[in-house]
Amino acid sequence: MRAWLVERNGDPSDVLELRDDVPEPVLHPGTVKVRVLAAALNFPDILLCQGKYQVTPTMPFTPGVEVCGEVIEVGEGVDQWQVGDRVYGGPQSDAGAGGGYAEVAIMAADGIFRVPEGMPAEEAAGYVVTYQTSWVALHHRGNIQAGDVVLVHAGAGGVGSAAIQIAKAAGATVIATAGGPDKKQILTDLGADIAVDYHAEDFVQVVKDATDGRGADLVYDPVGGDVYDRSTKCIAFEGRILIIGFTSGRFAQAATNHVLVKNYSVVGLHWGLYKKMRPEIIPVADQALTELYAAGKIRPYISQVYPMEQLPEALEALGARRTTGKAVLRIAG
Repeated sequence: MRAWLVERNGDPSDVLELRDDVPEPVLHPGTVKVRVLAAALNFPDILLCQGKYQVTPTMPFTPGVEVCGEVIEVGEGVDQWQVGDRVYGGPQSDAGAGGGYAEVAIMAADGIFRVPEGMPAEEAAGYVVTYQTSWVALHHRGNIQAGDVVLVHAGAGGVGSAAIQIAKAAGATVIATAGGPDKKQILTDLGADIAVDYHAEDFVQVVKDATDGRGADLVYDPVGGDVYDRSTKCIAFEGRILIIGFTSGRFAQAATNHVLVKNYSVVGLHWGLYKKMRPEIIPVADQALTELYAAGKIRPYISQVYPMEQLPEALEALGARRTTGKAVLRIAG
């Protein structure tokens, strides 16, 4: 089969090699083998290539941590999936690192999901991490309510674009931020009630003006650093700041005296841990998201679809933050 291999650590453009003679991965009990239709691009794939991820795979390995595929074989003990089913989720490999940037991949039967009716493979490939993260953050950790004002940072990105749609579906008023006029237009297209270009506007003042000084009930923050610091200036009494990530590169320091004085909460969300610590939450989120998709209230924002041969260039664009929403690699079709 064709697959991208990494045999030494370094930047993706330097170490990725497309091979035509890679053996198909081995099917194990409790797994399914899929023909990969599309694979999402994710920052962990860059870190895996560089040897900077928390998992250190055995070389050579194939990166790619999120795919959509069609089941072509089921392993021993698997009765919930059949050949021909279209599924999405995270692949697994004996090397310990994804394995999705290949024509065939192995997936754990109890860790994948059925593609919603009518969803294209490119959308499904970039669906699970962004939408599960945002649903669990807003509903389970943030207790979002109809009528809330939700401030979504990095709204033109993967998780941010999902958060805008999920918050709107919950009946919230959404104020979203992004950098530059083009990205500001994306926020509006995604359904944000108020779009803010943080290069030209002060989101703190925008939130205060929109809420008559009360502030946002929820802040969805995948950025951290200065964005977190300034978000504390416009959080409402008993509001919740959801910590999703640190794309700014700086971990913010929560001033607990300020948390006390303004009576707000700082709430962490590491979606991956729910698969181990609270696995019952995952199917609840999946069902809710499937219903929202069927109702036309959410749709993955896929900004770019690259052919399989352009993976190094695609990951370079992702690493340089030249992409918006989710970018996807088309493997088959």
